[in-house]
Amino acid sequence: MEMRRNAIVELINKNETVSFSQIKEAFPQVSEMTLRTDLKLLDNAKRIVRIHGGAKSVQMVIGTDDYLSKRSVRNIPEKQFIAEKALSLLRPDTTIFIDSGSTTTMLAHQFPDQSNLIYTTGLSCATELASLSRPTVILPGGRLNRYSQSVYGISAVKELERVNFNQTFLGVTSYHKMTGFTCGSNDEAVLKQTAIRQSEQTIVLIDSSKIGEKSTFNICSLAEVDIVVSDGKLSEDFLEDCRRFHVEVL
Repeated sequence: MEMRRNAIVELINKNETVSFSQIKEAFPQVSEMTLRTDLKLLDNAKRIVRIHGGAKSVQMVIGTDDYLSKRSVRNIPEKQFIAEKALSLLRPDTTIFIDSGSTTTMLAHQFPDQSNLIYTTGLSCATELASLSRPTVILPGGRLNRYSQSVYGISAVKELERVNFNQTFLGVTSYHKMTGFTCGSNDEAVLKQTAIRQSEQTIVLIDSSKIGEKSTFNICSLAEVDIVVSDGKLSEDFLEDCRRFHVEVL
């Protein structure tokens, strides 16, 4: 039974999205009732995500490299360092977009109590900002990603398209010279691209462990970014690329 369920997870992860008929075809000796029970239990264990007519891989739904709850306890000193440096870029009385993610949540945690209009798609970011009295914080409407604790989808995109941001603080899953900045969800990539288009200044928060890695969906190229804020451990190759595209590095 465990081997079968592991095989189901492997099939779903390989294809990202599968229909129930594809699962039945892959396991012809197993009854429909048993397969549906398998999917229910795997969904409860957060190993896959059940959808109408089939299932998706958790990685595709999360849109990042892991659950937010797991990412938030990794590389904490680096994230604090990045957030502290990003604070120096903040200007009062401006309109800001703060992306979802563990590093941007750290930025929200340290955000000063000053007058700003802040849009964020991160529920954890909004929770951190809720303790402040002076900023106005807005969560755009959309679908809830319970894994990354964020809002996404066409409703969120449409709302962001109506706003002109002075600064966008962007979280990313990875960066590679061949692909630029990437993430694991097409929906999140579209949302991030919208925030970039609507912003005067795009600031990427990224720790050095994500450099040289690739995820599935492109967000933007290095040339579309104004500032990269990192942990001080960036490779010389990446720093050279930043100089070539006139991207400031903090």
